[in-house]
Amino acid sequence: MEIKEKIEFPGLPLAVYREIAAHLRQVEGVEVDLIPQSSQQFDYNQSQIDGLSISWTANSGLESRQRVKQILAYYQNR
Repeated sequence: MEIKEKIEFPGLPLAVYREIAAHLRQVEGVEVDLIPQSSQQFDYNQSQIDGLSISWTANSGLESRQRVKQILAYYQNR
């Protein structure tokens, strides 16, 4: 069973989204994709990325979920 979750950090630069994705991909049982910005209106303050799509595979345990929460909390507090 796979669970998908969308994570958004409004206004976060593309480079930081890539850094978060790279960090999360190191956690066992977690797959991460960048979701491209879908807005038709260009806004300089808006990120080029709409969010992150996180997939939890069957072999992701409680430890993996805790690790992902820690990583996301770190970036939210920056």
